[in-house]
Amino acid sequence: MPKAPVYNMAGEKVGEIELSESVFGIEPNVSVLHDSVKNHLANCRQGTQSALTKGEVDVTTRKPWRQKGTGRARAGHAGSPVWTHGGVAFAPKPRDYSYTLNKKVKRLAIKSALSSKAAEGEIVVIDTLAMPEIKTKAFRTFLDQIDVTGKALVITKEVDESVIKSARNIPGVETTFANVINPYDVLNAGKLVVDKAALETIEEVFA
Repeated sequence: MPKAPVYNMAGEKVGEIELSESVFGIEPNVSVLHDSVKNHLANCRQGTQSALTKGEVDVTTRKPWRQKGTGRARAGHAGSPVWTHGGVAFAPKPRDYSYTLNKKVKRLAIKSALSSKAAEGEIVVIDTLAMPEIKTKAFRTFLDQIDVTGKALVITKEVDESVIKSARNIPGVETTFANVINPYDVLNAGKLVVDKAALETIEEVFA
């Protein structure tokens, strides 16, 4: 059964905790993780890009010059894609890139991501993750004490303004909640800093 170290807010190790085998101990499915990350990035796309086609550019529709006898290449429209200020061939238009994955695939993906982190020893559990005041410097010091540098994902049980605002100005550190974690954020982080209460929620929701 996978285990993770438990620290307090003073940065002291107070023990170890056994992680759920069904959530943190499965064999990661790389194919499903790929599908999930691809889906997440597609769903994040705004899809607002747009360009003018040959028929939409503001140019005259008059034939630039007669077909034959000028010595120049024939031309039928000033908005031709090969002309300067002409339209764009196969111009992109606003569209929705989002699509859905099956519920079982999503569940397997998050379990695979969490199991991957557990196998690498990248999960740190905090006995009670709370900040008495909004203080970025204090939170940075706390992360240094538990040996968390670089990218990290801080997971709380619910919205905690003091933790969110203390962490949001630290480069590479993101915050999220136990019931909305996704494989992309988990894989993108170096370490997972998980509140003990949030861990219980994760094991309950995804078991």
